[in-house]
Amino acid sequence: MKTTQTTLAIIALAIGGLAWLPAGCAGSATRESTGEYVDDSTITTKVKTEFVQDSSVKALDIKVETFKGVVSLSGFVDTPDQKSRAAQLAAGVPGVHDVKNNITVK
Repeated sequence: MKTTQTTLAIIALAIGGLAWLPAGCAGSATRESTGEYVDDSTITTKVKTEFVQDSSVKALDIKVETFKGVVSLSGFVDTPDQKSRAAQLAAGVPGVHDVKNNITVK
């Protein structure tokens, strides 16, 4: 039950964060278009959901950011296996082009 509530909270936060987007903005090398932002927000939400559903990953201790399909992971975990598992889960999400694993092992 807690997993479902956490997943729903993550999804609600991600969707709520889209409300401020201006319509029709074009992207550049350093800035996402509106469509890319929505795609990246969806990827971030899916990665976080994978983390919540996997008991070996400390979902709340890992920050996930996505820019143009590249997922950046940061935060702290207890073991190298947790770090590797987080990267593996993120890489398995559709739309992810690359994973930058900057997670620190305590």
